[in-house]
Amino acid sequence: MTPVNLASLSLAGAFLLAAPARPAAGPVTGRIIVLDKGNKVAPDVGQAVVWLERADGPTPAPRPIHAIVTAENKTFTPHVAVVPVGSTVTFPNRDGFDHNVFSLSEAGPFDLGLYERGDGKSVTFAKAGIIRVYCNIHSTMSAFVVVVGSPWSTQPQGDGSYSIPAVPPGQYVLHAWHERAPVEVTEPVTVTATGATLPDLTLDARGFRPESHMNKFGRPYARVGRRY
Repeated sequence: MTPVNLASLSLAGAFLLAAPARPAAGPVTGRIIVLDKGNKVAPDVGQAVVWLERADGPTPAPRPIHAIVTAENKTFTPHVAVVPVGSTVTFPNRDGFDHNVFSLSEAGPFDLGLYERGDGKSVTFAKAGIIRVYCNIHSTMSAFVVVVGSPWSTQPQGDGSYSIPAVPPGQYVLHAWHERAPVEVTEPVTVTATGATLPDLTLDARGFRPESHMNKFGRPYARVGRRY
């Protein structure tokens, strides 16, 4: 029989007793509604973004990730990518012709230059904000990279419901964004040890009017001479 080291057991027990208990954390749930013209509920509510920031102290730094936004069939997929601050996003080209992915957004301007099928270039985003992404060749291509400075973020399901898991108790500000809503909506939130269930939050996109964007030089896109 192997002898039992009682001293080691005592030390281990003392350590377990002394270890601080992990604070409780519960989910924050709710539903987003995006209203279009005629008070119709928008079908693309899943493109909204929801995140929490602490109101009673500093928001913990999120863990960066590596995300992919693919250019294929003259379309960026996904149309909306949500990443924490410090994350890197790669933009692979799956089309049989060149793309030039760029952004003039103040929170993270970049220009990846021309690159062909099979190549993928990357950008690291060091600042929170909404990054509008375009192609300098194809004016119809657009996407958003939403960079959040919080570990608590998500996108709604197709019915607008969302759940942000493992949120510690405290006071927060809930942020909700959608590309067609003119302003980001914020609401104060109190989270208990079991989480919080929030009332429906409406984003008003009824006044949205699409506008043409400029190329990376700040000029209109050429309408003639394009090969593809």
